[in-house]
Amino acid sequence: MAGKYFDQLEVGMTFEHLPDQEISQEHNRQFCLMTRNPQPLHLDEEFAAASPYGQIIVNSLYTLGLLIGVSVEDTTLGTTLGNLGMEKTEFPNPVFIGDTLKFRTEVQEKRESRSKPDRGIVWFRHTAVNQRNELVCECIRKAMMLRGSAG
Repeated sequence: MAGKYFDQLEVGMTFEHLPDQEISQEHNRQFCLMTRNPQPLHLDEEFAAASPYGQIIVNSLYTLGLLIGVSVEDTTLGTTLGNLGMEKTEFPNPVFIGDTLKFRTEVQEKRESRSKPDRGIVWFRHTAVNQRNELVCECIRKAMMLRGSAG
C-alpha cells in the first residue's frame, strides 16, 4: 500500500497498523549493538533482575523506531520528503521482552507549505500500547509531505 499524499490526509484520520509486534530479546540486543548502547538494563538479565523492573527492559529508542517504522507503509511510503522533528516523545511504561505491541497513528494537524506549493506539513501522533493496553510510547512527529498535485 502506498503512503498518503498531503491532500489525502485529514485531521482526525487514524490508522491501526498491523500486524502487532512481539518484542524479542534478539531484536532488542541487535538494536543495542547497532547503536552502541551497552546499558545493562537492556542486555544483562542478572543486572536487570536486581532493578526495580525485575527483568530486562527494552531499549526505548528501539520502541520508538519500531513505532514510527510500522506507520510508514500506511502513511508516508513514497509520499514524504522527510521528518522535520519530534515535538513530543514519551515512554510512560516500560516494554519487556515478550510484550506484544499494537501501533496507531492519528493525523493531528496539517498545513500547506508557505514557500513550496508541491508540499505541506503534517503532524502525526503515534502511539504504542502493550497487550495489557498500557501506553508504552507516544510521539508527535512533524513530516514534510508531498501533495498529490503541484498545488
